[in-house]
Amino acid sequence: MNQEKIGKFIAKCRKDKKMTQQELAEKLGVTDKSIGNWENGRNMPDLSLFKPLCDELEITINELLSGEKLKKEEYQEKFEENIINTIDYSSKKINLVRNNLGIVLLVLGVLISFTAMTMFRSESSWGSIYSVVGGIISLIGVSKLTKKYKFKKRTLICITYFILYIITLFIIDYISVISLKQLPRFCTIKTGNDYVYECDNPLYTVYRVNSNTKNEYIIVDANKKYTIDTVPIVPFNRNKSGIDNIIKYKNKYVGNNSNDGNLIASLPLSEYGYVFEIDSENLGLIIDYHITDWYINENYYLEKSIVYNSVSIFSLIDNVEYIKFNFSGKTYEIRRETVENNFPHYKDIVKDGIEKDAFNKYLEERINDVEFIDLYFNKFISE
Repeated sequence: MNQEKIGKFIAKCRKDKKMTQQELAEKLGVTDKSIGNWENGRNMPDLSLFKPLCDELEITINELLSGEKLKKEEYQEKFEENIINTIDYSSKKINLVRNNLGIVLLVLGVLISFTAMTMFRSESSWGSIYSVVGGIISLIGVSKLTKKYKFKKRTLICITYFILYIITLFIIDYISVISLKQLPRFCTIKTGNDYVYECDNPLYTVYRVNSNTKNEYIIVDANKKYTIDTVPIVPFNRNKSGIDNIIKYKNKYVGNNSNDGNLIASLPLSEYGYVFEIDSENLGLIIDYHITDWYINENYYLEKSIVYNSVSIFSLIDNVEYIKFNFSGKTYEIRRETVENNFPHYKDIVKDGIEKDAFNKYLEERINDVEFIDLYFNKFISE
């Protein structure tokens, strides 16, 4: 079907009838722009307009599709040819509509999944539900785009696409867990207790400790080595204050404002705001916290933080001799020799610089032991 030839024929017949594009358009109930597009060969009239158009131009549908006036002897031959061309043209139009719909559904499904994963909180089941719904919608789009293939090939493409789509969602979810420190959206089990919220994914387990507090932290257990009863639980943000993070601030000398400030900012109590100064002459750190000591003493948080911070600072900054923790209500001063002489296994912690396993075993793992904290807090501040 030669659209350009047909378009020129429509224009010629219209002019022969001494009609403008606007007049013909009004008779057919279309716009003059549509008439212009037909005559320029950009597109064809809708099939429903063939007969009204031919009636107005006083031509046959066979002549319209041929793009010329036909002689009697040519009529049958052109008729058969035009039927085949019309069927072919209709099939192409149907395929075009189907493909366009397939693309729309595919893109819409991807957008739904992306929006669901960014709009809903990770612990909300709606994020995972809408993500899968988006995948199903995009799968329908792929199904329409592959309609031209045989059933087996089409089925294989659709199954492969959906599997890859789900894998991609899991990968994006895992990246979010690692980078944003959040629970995964796709979980098989969600349980919790007073301290820990567990989310069990087929590939890894994620624990959220101190849920909905300033000291909430996430542990991603890819090796499945923890359970909800054995996962490390500390009262502060372990991702920020744990030895795996603060060991990078290991320094021989107090007085490096950037290093000392970053270390203090990573330790417990920093979440309440503070300023610090360095006593260069006596090799001391003075930290003024913007809160009273009794206000933050629920569940021994003050004592736990001071014991943890003292051992951390003395083990990471080699020559600091004393630390003053100033609160609006009270000051606690702790000296290096007191910690070295009284804290068990301190030498194991600072062996060869600092031993992370010893730090965790002898300090972090005992930080929730109230008797342990009470004993060494009193020893630290009384001597």
